[in-house]
Amino acid sequence: MSNKPKGAACSAYKHFLDIPIRWMDNDHYGHVNNVTYYSYFDTLVNQYLVQEGLLDMASSDGPIGLVVETGCKYYRPASFPDVITAGMRVAHIGNSSVRYEIGLFTKGEDAAIAEGFFVHVYVDNDSRKAVNIPERFKVALKKIMS
Repeated sequence: MSNKPKGAACSAYKHFLDIPIRWMDNDHYGHVNNVTYYSYFDTLVNQYLVQEGLLDMASSDGPIGLVVETGCKYYRPASFPDVITAGMRVAHIGNSSVRYEIGLFTKGEDAAIAEGFFVHVYVDNDSRKAVNIPERFKVALKKIMS
């Protein structure tokens, strides 16, 4: 029996997106470079926000979410041409902040190959001062809350 750490199961997450690994995502060690995992996190979170009508790339109205903290644990490597299934849940909604938790899975596998988190603080687009999260954001975020 292996003592290697094992990531959470897919069922621990609420929202999913398949992300094909690109050739350029591999490093010279033959697996996805660690920094690329953060781009997968960013893609997943922002895809959900766009889908829910909370992020409009063509508009500068309303509050914006700034990333203030991230982290990642790596369990097993992935490499081109794998497809990553990225799972997300909201772990905490504060007055002005949201903590997203993300699991990355090789498509068809149930144990995460990496798990991380991403914290947004919502700020006024002009002043960059923290603002309360609008109610419509909270409604959408609670749909994927763990």
